[in-house]
Amino acid sequence: MNDNQLLRYSRHILLPQIAYEGQEKLSKSHALIVGAGGLGSPVALYMGAGGVGKLTICDFDDVDLTNLQRQVIHSTQSVGINKAESAKQTLHAINPEISVVAILRKSSEEEMSALACEADVVIDCSDNFRTRYALNRICHALKKPLVSGAAIGFEGQVTVFDFRHESSPCYHCLFPDMGADTEMRCAENGVFSPLVGMIGTTQAAEAMKLLLGLGESLEGRLLLLDSLGMEWRSIKLGRDPKCTVCSATPSPSQGEG
Repeated sequence: MNDNQLLRYSRHILLPQIAYEGQEKLSKSHALIVGAGGLGSPVALYMGAGGVGKLTICDFDDVDLTNLQRQVIHSTQSVGINKAESAKQTLHAINPEISVVAILRKSSEEEMSALACEADVVIDCSDNFRTRYALNRICHALKKPLVSGAAIGFEGQVTVFDFRHESSPCYHCLFPDMGADTEMRCAENGVFSPLVGMIGTTQAAEAMKLLLGLGESLEGRLLLLDSLGMEWRSIKLGRDPKCTVCSATPSPSQGEG
């Protein structure tokens, strides 16, 4: 790291759990962020400011005035600009030391798989089940850790599916795909502005912990937030033995038959 980087990241380096070596590891890491809206905004801001060396941000939507109540990576001047491009501009203004790749189109599952293959961690900040199920399948197939978050109304949730571990449950275990194209868009349901920040920063923390190999992740736990009562709850998640995604392939102990 150069002198500017040592100063920029000095408060990380002062933490013995991170230190110089950990910050160097972050600088060589690559995160894929799917969605640059309410959740993707704080995820990208904190991972970029914190020195994750490369961020690939996917979003095919444009910034709308209604987004600005909660999507804090965008400004009034961003209205009409693609969200991934707007996020890239903001991040470069905050931290020119990192590389940001903006994917402005709606990617196919094959294209998304290629992007995930290059990343060290994938953060799901999308707002629809179709994308969530696709990312779950992709990350399971590639054995990539997936940090999942959701927020609607006054309630949010966060968990980690770490497919580097054979015992990890997956998103399909939690919410089986019943074939319905249900969406969780804030445009139809509304969302409390600070809630997405609380969930998104938690996703950023989990992703950076995974990159650093620090602490205990939310793998096997679902963290639930009721922001009206300001109560966090943690419930255990187990792998569904009948899951069509993560139980479809025999584990090494089961053999091939």
